[in-house]
Amino acid sequence: MAKRDALGKGLGALLGDVDPLRDPRPVQPIASGNPAIVTEIPVDQIVPNPWQPRSAFDPEALQELTDSIRALGIIQPLTLRQTGPQRYQIISGERRFRAAQAAGLTRVPAYVRQADDAAMLEMAIVENIQREDLDPIETALSFQRLIDECNLTQEAMALRVGKKRATITNSLRLLKLPDTMQQALKVGTISTGHAKVLLGVDDPARQHALFENTVRHGWSVRQLESKVLEQPQQNAQPERPLPERCQALAERLGRHFDGKVSVRMGAGEGGTISIRFDNQQQIENFLNDLSRNE
Repeated sequence: MAKRDALGKGLGALLGDVDPLRDPRPVQPIASGNPAIVTEIPVDQIVPNPWQPRSAFDPEALQELTDSIRALGIIQPLTLRQTGPQRYQIISGERRFRAAQAAGLTRVPAYVRQADDAAMLEMAIVENIQREDLDPIETALSFQRLIDECNLTQEAMALRVGKKRATITNSLRLLKLPDTMQQALKVGTISTGHAKVLLGVDDPARQHALFENTVRHGWSVRQLESKVLEQPQQNAQPERPLPERCQALAERLGRHFDGKVSVRMGAGEGGTISIRFDNQQQIENFLNDLSRNE
């Protein structure tokens, strides 16, 4: 009967017939970092991974996991590394750790591995990518970190995460989108399909207009593709050369916005100025420069 009762207590209870909420026994010793041995570690000796690639945790999903752990315990052990006496750092399993804390567990089952900082960073990033629940921008940033901080090539990354090199290349291209479009992709306002179509639009002003219309009108990927194929301003007059002062204005603005400025003359004396900015700091720098010159 005791074994049947243990079924509701999670993996730690099954291994030792222990209640994970009230286990009074001392921590089991670490067996030389053997990754096959599950060890119960006090929650207050564990710290999160400072290199965690995930930037946000869904509160609703986290609450569901908390409820499950409260009822059944932790089924899949965390993976930790020991950083000092009675001190451990999470390699993978931060969601389970947070949910265990919320559920009131004092100990969690874990594998303890030997890993230096570089190896830990790589394992943490690869583990998160393999779970496939990062948003597209988090995934792309994770690939970029493997390149920048772990010195991995795209070929090496493909082997580590079990994905085709073309998949990695396409993911990294998403980071070329302006910040506003990246944010829209993160929260699901546009899809990865929309993003790929927008990446094919070279003119920044037209790219931004297509993006805004996609969001405003709820265009599908196919609708966006058809709009991209349309020739803009088919009946427009040939573009007029810029007067010298307008050219000077375009150059000055371009210094603030990385050249992402478009100045066009209209049919009369007027015209239009289009500026694409990547972040709010560019606007702040521009306004500060105006203030200094007034």
